[in-house]
Amino acid sequence: MIYDEISRRMGNFLCAAPPSGVKQVFTGSETRFDLRVTSPGRTPGSVVTRGDKDPPSDGNNGVTMAGYTNAESPAAAGSTVLAEPLVALEGVNKWFGPLHVLRDVDLEVRAGEVVVVIGPSGSGKSTLCRVINRLEPIQSGEIRFGGRRLPAEGRALAKLRSEVGMVFQSFNLFAHKTILDNVTLGPIKVRKEKPDIARDRGTRILERVGIADQADKYPAQLSGGQQQRAAIARALAMQPKAMLFDEPTSALDPEMINEVLDVMTSLAGEGMTMIVVTHEMGFAREAADRVVMMDDGRIIEEGPPSHFFDNPREDRTKQFLSKIL
Repeated sequence: MIYDEISRRMGNFLCAAPPSGVKQVFTGSETRFDLRVTSPGRTPGSVVTRGDKDPPSDGNNGVTMAGYTNAESPAAAGSTVLAEPLVALEGVNKWFGPLHVLRDVDLEVRAGEVVVVIGPSGSGKSTLCRVINRLEPIQSGEIRFGGRRLPAEGRALAKLRSEVGMVFQSFNLFAHKTILDNVTLGPIKVRKEKPDIARDRGTRILERVGIADQADKYPAQLSGGQQQRAAIARALAMQPKAMLFDEPTSALDPEMINEVLDVMTSLAGEGMTMIVVTHEMGFAREAADRVVMMDDGRIIEEGPPSHFFDNPREDRTKQFLSKIL
């Protein structure tokens, strides 16, 4: 009984159905995975090409990182994103007692965008992630997901939460279950999938994140990087609309960071909608469509990586970048 409740709640942090209205475009023998999105510095409907990456197919049976076939992938190319953003925050304020951690935050993230959030410790980055699926309530403002206002509580909130996967600094894997069982628990318990279907998808996802050979092991038998990749696979098993990453590499040894970033970069290349809080500037340059700078609870600057890193406007941004680049 208690276990079922834990499983149900865990499922609230996982993801549900893929975005609709997505098409794959074939040009001759080439499959293009361009995304048409609107963000600062781009005109509506302009094409964002993440390095002209083709979908992963050779050796993977046409299965993308999230376990879709190429034809099902949310990254399918040539799609035109609707005007309504997938995630929207308007005038969001959050206090912890007297501490004002989010101050009139406005942010929009469209389907297929990768938004990287950077800033000094205590600037509100992690809290920003947590309020998006209401792990933390807000005191004022509005948050919408898929055009719907985030409910305060109840089944409606649980349903919206189920559409957003979240990867934390800690791995939060069930220590008494195998890696494959951790990955399939959400689909079986929350979405009521047949175990054989869930295990088949789970196995394919573990293969894509590079730990298929660890499927029958327990979390304590894996390295930190492998455990974090298992946590990403667990979220992906629910076929997400969006993913939130809260400093997913901060607890890892330096040698393990790249293996997790490689997985995240592959997800970005497939068109997963991602909001990533990180200090990994290399990832921001390579994978982000937009970089957001926070300080003292406010978004003080945002823009495409090329402009953000090479020509920042705000003095605070210049000061911060000078210390970490």
